[in-house]
Amino acid sequence: MSRIGKMPITLPAGVSAKVEGQTVEIKGPKGTLTREFSPKIAIALEENQLKVTRSSDQPEERSLHGLTRSLLNNMVVGVSGGFEKKMNLVGVGYRAAMSGNKLVLTVGKSHPVEMDPGPDLTVSVPQPNIILISGIDKEKVGAFAAVVREVRPPEPYKGKGIKYADEVIRRKAGKAGAKS
Repeated sequence: MSRIGKMPITLPAGVSAKVEGQTVEIKGPKGTLTREFSPKIAIALEENQLKVTRSSDQPEERSLHGLTRSLLNNMVVGVSGGFEKKMNLVGVGYRAAMSGNKLVLTVGKSHPVEMDPGPDLTVSVPQPNIILISGIDKEKVGAFAAVVREVRPPEPYKGKGIKYADEVIRRKAGKAGAKS
């Protein structure tokens, strides 16, 4: 059995789940998430706990077992507490700002880059070099953070670019210089 897949998911206070066939709907104080899962995996709601089981030991079902449980857990955590990604802009003149509901990045290109996070995500800029991306869907938060990072990924020589707050940039030495 999958060590992750066999663990039940306990629903916290204020969170309810509805299982109809392979579609699961999770409601909580932050919102509602719905997702359809593979028919090879069985999902059951028993006494305020979600349990994920598989019918056989086939490789595909084994891989789906832990994945399904993790996706369900992310849905429960999202509607109860939400997810947040913090990003830093490193570089002289690199800054971010909000213009309406769009994120505007000035990162050394010939023009400012405007990005629309969409209705599900909340983006805030508490300081010109810090971006906070939050939402209830972990997948969407991570995907938008990756798109923002891709505008100017951190480079290994000076570390300039857009990076996750907890990301460590491996630095290179650069040129050795003239030996005289």
